[in-house]
Amino acid sequence: MPAPCCIFSPPLLSLTTPKSSPFLPYQTLPHFRAFNFCSPKTLHTSKNPLKFGKTFYKLPKSIFPAESQVSDEEDEDEGEEQLEEDDNEYADDDEDIAADEYDGVRHEVSEEEEEEEIESFSVVAESKESKHEEFKWQRIARICNEVKVFGDEILDVDELASIYSFRIDKFQRSAIQAFLRGSSVVVSAPTSSGKTLIAEAAAVATVAKERRLFYTTPLKALSNQKFREFREAFGDSNIGLITGDSAINKDAQVVIMTTEILRNMLYQSVGVVSSESGLLHVDVIVLDEVHYLSDISRGTVWEEIVIYCPKEVQLICLSATVANPDELAGWINQIHGKTELVTSSKRPVPLTWHFSTKTALLPLLNEKGTGMNRRLSLNRMEPDSSGTDFSKDERPRRRNSRKHENDVTTLSKNGVNTTRRSQVPQVVDTLWQLKGWDMLPAIWFIFSRKGCDAAVQYLEDCKLLDECEISEVELALKKFRVQYPDAVRESSVKGLLRGAAAHHAGCLPLWKSFIEELFQRGLVKVVFATETLAAGINMPARTAVISCLSKRGESGRIQLSSNDLMQMAGRAGRRGIDDRGHAVLVQTPYEGPEEGFKLLFSGLKPLVSQFTASYGMVLNLLAGTKVRSRMSESDDIKVLQAGRTLEEARKLVEQSFGNYVGSNVMLAAKEELARIQNDIEMLTAEITDEAIDRKSQKLLSQSAYKEIATLQEELRAEKCRRTDLQRKMELERLFSLKPLLKELEDGHLPFMCLQYNDTDGVQHLLPAVYLGQLDSLNASKLKKMVSSSDSFALSLDRQIYQSGYTGCKHEVALSYHVALGSDNSWYLFTEKWIRTVYRTGFPNVPLAQGDTLPRVIMSELLDKGDMQWQKLVESELGGLWCMEGSLETWSWSLNVPVSSSLSQDDEVLKLSQAYYDAVQSYKDQRNRVSRLKKKIARSEGFKEYKKITDFAKFTEEKIRRLMARSKRLTNRIKQIEPSGWKEFLQVSNVIHEARALDINTHVIFPLGETAAAIRGENELWLAMVLRNKILLDLKPAQFAAVCGSLVSEGIKIRPWKNNSYIYEASSTVTNVIEFLADQRSSLLELQEKHGVMIPCCLDSQFSGMVEAWASGLTWREIMMDCAMDEGDLARLLRRTIDLLAQIPKLPDIDPLLQSNAKGASDIMDRPPISELAG
Repeated sequence: MPAPCCIFSPPLLSLTTPKSSPFLPYQTLPHFRAFNFCSPKTLHTSKNPLKFGKTFYKLPKSIFPAESQVSDEEDEDEGEEQLEEDDNEYADDDEDIAADEYDGVRHEVSEEEEEEEIESFSVVAESKESKHEEFKWQRIARICNEVKVFGDEILDVDELASIYSFRIDKFQRSAIQAFLRGSSVVVSAPTSSGKTLIAEAAAVATVAKERRLFYTTPLKALSNQKFREFREAFGDSNIGLITGDSAINKDAQVVIMTTEILRNMLYQSVGVVSSESGLLHVDVIVLDEVHYLSDISRGTVWEEIVIYCPKEVQLICLSATVANPDELAGWINQIHGKTELVTSSKRPVPLTWHFSTKTALLPLLNEKGTGMNRRLSLNRMEPDSSGTDFSKDERPRRRNSRKHENDVTTLSKNGVNTTRRSQVPQVVDTLWQLKGWDMLPAIWFIFSRKGCDAAVQYLEDCKLLDECEISEVELALKKFRVQYPDAVRESSVKGLLRGAAAHHAGCLPLWKSFIEELFQRGLVKVVFATETLAAGINMPARTAVISCLSKRGESGRIQLSSNDLMQMAGRAGRRGIDDRGHAVLVQTPYEGPEEGFKLLFSGLKPLVSQFTASYGMVLNLLAGTKVRSRMSESDDIKVLQAGRTLEEARKLVEQSFGNYVGSNVMLAAKEELARIQNDIEMLTAEITDEAIDRKSQKLLSQSAYKEIATLQEELRAEKCRRTDLQRKMELERLFSLKPLLKELEDGHLPFMCLQYNDTDGVQHLLPAVYLGQLDSLNASKLKKMVSSSDSFALSLDRQIYQSGYTGCKHEVALSYHVALGSDNSWYLFTEKWIRTVYRTGFPNVPLAQGDTLPRVIMSELLDKGDMQWQKLVESELGGLWCMEGSLETWSWSLNVPVSSSLSQDDEVLKLSQAYYDAVQSYKDQRNRVSRLKKKIARSEGFKEYKKITDFAKFTEEKIRRLMARSKRLTNRIKQIEPSGWKEFLQVSNVIHEARALDINTHVIFPLGETAAAIRGENELWLAMVLRNKILLDLKPAQFAAVCGSLVSEGIKIRPWKNNSYIYEASSTVTNVIEFLADQRSSLLELQEKHGVMIPCCLDSQFSGMVEAWASGLTWREIMMDCAMDEGDLARLLRRTIDLLAQIPKLPDIDPLLQSNAKGASDIMDRPPISELAG
């Protein structure tokens, strides 16, 4: 039966090729032009679909300045640009110090060298005479055979480069040469620049020598992808995979694994040669994505690997572009052995930055690439807020350009928000801009799962595929459905047939892999993904769209770092297909081109050590003496081997990256900080009242000095009086507000205006609708948070102000109030921040008979929020907080008028006569101070005295600059301050007191043996649970449910899934978890006693889901009306399987429990959650 149109039938030669992925990417099929099949349009951008373009756009050097590779810029306050020059000087000092300390060799590939390399770049085209060109795996096999015959002396960079059908880049060649010299190598290059090629070449050399190479990745998905790619190149028998819950061919010559697996293997090899450890015949370890070293939760693992790795093993560390690769290379050179650094800031496919608004897609940068495109400025966009298309040619006239510039007015905050809102594009708007400029396929980064899914739904009327491509998708989907019927995400099928898909943690891993395969084949034109897709997964696109420059974190919205931005943008530009890649930023209500430009030019952040001690680390480093048996009628302990001393462990811990940076950069920073603080003290002494008085007495005549001294003393007294009256005025205003706000609680919802000044002194007016005093609202979650958090506490001196010295006779009790702003943000505030209240507002009446009152509706919407409050400003009279609203509050906020549209006649703020008297007194006192200043200005010696005061003001400004610089240095020192050994001792004390290990004699007890062998966030807690005899009475499914409660951290019910459910655990499981809760409380108390903050997870919320799956329910049954995302449930089940799979291998665990764990693991490890390995 002939193959249908658009199916890629592999050639007969593929029968001899290594096994490939079930979803065969288009790019991996050789000789595809020999078949008359439909091919993705994206591959036809040039005559030769495999030919690299020669036209390159040169990025401005200011984006990646060589001198900013080691920089403190990330510690700068955004509003302190005037100190940039000083900071750069300090950054240069840091770099010099690090360079002096680093004895390795550095290969920095210049732009000129790379330009020459690119210009001479050519592809070995398919020869018409030879129709049987070798595959890559055949070239590798040929090299391995030649080495067997002629010896490994024939291995050089040219021989390894011959594997590829194109000329390798300069930095790749330099890295391979360094590897062949026997050095460890650190490679820092942009995302998608081809760093994996270096590791692949090292693997070829290692396999040819019949030695072994370990390749580590931070993610299971990335390990699976590398496993498939390496099998295609080296064959099934030469490649293995270990990811914790699966092990395939683990004794192979090249083994791919997650970093935690390698770290655990290295624990037993510390201080011994590799041949005597678990690294038998291992010559090379590749650490992919080594910039994860800065990850706050997992960075320790990368540091431990470098510290524990035997020195005869070569390390190849592959990193995205960071600010301080020389520090990383210097550290590895110092503690591991000779290390060479290879850096490249040049992208193989140049990147162009764009900005998308509702009406146009414009360049983000000017023609020189040194500044922002002037057409994107807010003041130029303001006239277009009515809907005019400003993308058309403005045809500026040079004669009048300066005049037009002067005519531009500065927008107010409300004007900025209005202009930005008017230019926010819909998803469809930006998509058609991309399609019109031939910028598809694209990866569109949206920082929420719900946003990704919603974006696909928005495109229901868009058709991005032609009929041939639709047929291919349908066929691929049909095959996938046959192979994995439960893994099909039915809600995404319609979007997939239109050429759009979502890719996020809420999807099943199998489905995400399917989307990746279709995208690589050009059958998906736009993928809406969360930022996790930027972490190494091989999905290059022509365009990367970043929908927002901030994302929601645990403490509110946080801005993307420049590293995050460049990592995501790095996905743009497919080597050999696109002449250039495109990165598109999108207008949002809160962020515009100014913020994007500022972030782009802010400089890359350095790698920062996150080294911290864990129970597993301490136990594995100190253990060595085990309790095997006790002699009869004696307490003698049989010793098998000696453990490491605390001093030996300390030497290892103090080899952390943080300590290395501290020994270089921090030493200079502390010296600089001491000098700055000394300067501040000296300058402060020069501007005290006594110092100014001495200078005045020296310069002025006796009569002039006496006159000015008397007037200055009088002025100081009058200023104190003015401050006192200002405080009285404020308290009288607050007292007048109290009855008005109380009266409004039962009436309509009035409009109001809040007011505050930010840290730069800029005044902000916030129009809002007043909801009521917090205590009167039905918002239990918010009330509980405010009452339980010290951050919101109104201390006694804030709650009641009875200021007798000001003449205020009232007691003013402060309280929190709530309002919804016109910017769709909730505001929590005290009376201090209310500017005025208006008589107009929302009527507090139901829209229809039987409906809920608006105040009740808004109170419920408020309490549904995630309670991520951000403090805008603080004062002695309480703070002002804000929290982002939701889609449900958006329509309410749109009806809040701007302040300028409300008249002063609408204000209903009735202030007391005492307030007006206080205002008048304050004004009179202010005038008195002003008259006194004028009198001083007319005095005899004022001209000389003014020189003294002017110099004092100049000195004050200098002190402010020095204090700002001191603050940045202090923050930098905090970042790099090593604290590993202190934490190590704290964890050791917990282990000692829990009777897991005696830190004095180094005797490790059975609890410690179990904890040392287990992998998890809190190994001691897991060991305590697994050694509890109460678990022996559980059936396998019930035991799996208890294990699920130990690994469910971060798993959530999705609030937008209404009328959905989750399975409840059986009463037996619930009772066991309740019993374990007492043990958990005891361990938490012990940890708190010793200052250890390692979480102990125990959550029964999802145990029923694990129990149902382990009991044999089908995926369709368990997901029916489920309140969890498929990806979340799969992640929970895989974590549970991972823990269960460890239990049979753990020491001193009851055999019955090990049997139950194996039985439960075997039942649970089934499609669609079984590990996708190839």
